[in-house]
Amino acid sequence: MDCLFCSIIAGDIPSKKVYEDDVAYAFLDISPWQKGHSLVVPKRHTTDILVDDDVLAEIGHAVARVGRLLRDRLGADGFNVLANVGNVSGQEVFHTHVHVIPRYAENPGISNMRGRIDLDLDEVHKAINP
Repeated sequence: MDCLFCSIIAGDIPSKKVYEDDVAYAFLDISPWQKGHSLVVPKRHTTDILVDDDVLAEIGHAVARVGRLLRDRLGADGFNVLANVGNVSGQEVFHTHVHVIPRYAENPGISNMRGRIDLDLDEVHKAINP
């Protein structure tokens, strides 16, 4: 199988890991919409949240833990949590993933979700993982 996220989980492709447990892996998005924008993925391969009835429940705890981590370490004031399904939605990697997008008071609202896209991931990673 040639899956980018499976390769990241296996350690074959480097990532900026922010969380990991037995069933989930989370890392900084390489094209972030906001500071701390992370992806939470199941360690087992599924293509999206609609083909597997159990996958969201399996990684739900990790989504919550990543949100709390980003809130506590980066000072996020809120979050957008979303999952794309299919090409037309914008899904680019066909391995189930949930975006956890921190939001900050100085840039509120859904229309401002794609605010900060030019970030130093090393700096953000160090803030999350001191």
